[in-house]
Amino acid sequence: MSGGAADFRKRLERAAERRSYRGAGISAEEEAELDALDAQERDKRRKVSDAALAEYLVRDAMAQGKFDNLKYAGKPIPGLGESYDPDWWVKGLIQRENISGLGPAAILLRAEDAELDDTLDAQYTEQQVRDLLQDFNRRVIDARRQLQGGPPVITKTRDVEAELEHWRSRRAARVAEVPAEPEPERSWWQRLWKGTGQD
Repeated sequence: MSGGAADFRKRLERAAERRSYRGAGISAEEEAELDALDAQERDKRRKVSDAALAEYLVRDAMAQGKFDNLKYAGKPIPGLGESYDPDWWVKGLIQRENISGLGPAAILLRAEDAELDDTLDAQYTEQQVRDLLQDFNRRVIDARRQLQGGPPVITKTRDVEAELEHWRSRRAARVAEVPAEPEPERSWWQRLWKGTGQD
């Protein structure tokens, strides 16, 4: 440490010590000296620009290794350079926490529309398929009627009868794909028994 910095540090320590005694009977002369030291310290802090302080803090953190092993070290920061989205933090939370069922109706309906065929294929009866399609169509129409803002609802309603026909054809194709079970192999005594004609 240079002589000026060491001297300043001693004065600061003395000022801090005296400040602790301030109400304990120090003289007016000592109190004036403390105030002068405080003013001098405030002056020095005021002269240091925010940029210089930030630079110092960053260099200090780098020297301590606080920037080692960061999550995106050497990788591009996700979302950097995209246009500003006021709901960026909500979308990030939904993605990080894998939250489903929340969001604007337009987006939820689009996601549901993409998975609707699989949902229908999991149903056992035509009435279940019909009920699901009617409920989906009702929610699409309700979302179009609401004027709450957000993205526009571009999801189309589904024709119930046409979807039922598609469901039947997919179901028939799955049944046709299932191979017939091969006849189980008989044990030696079953073959022997069959050979005797007493089957």
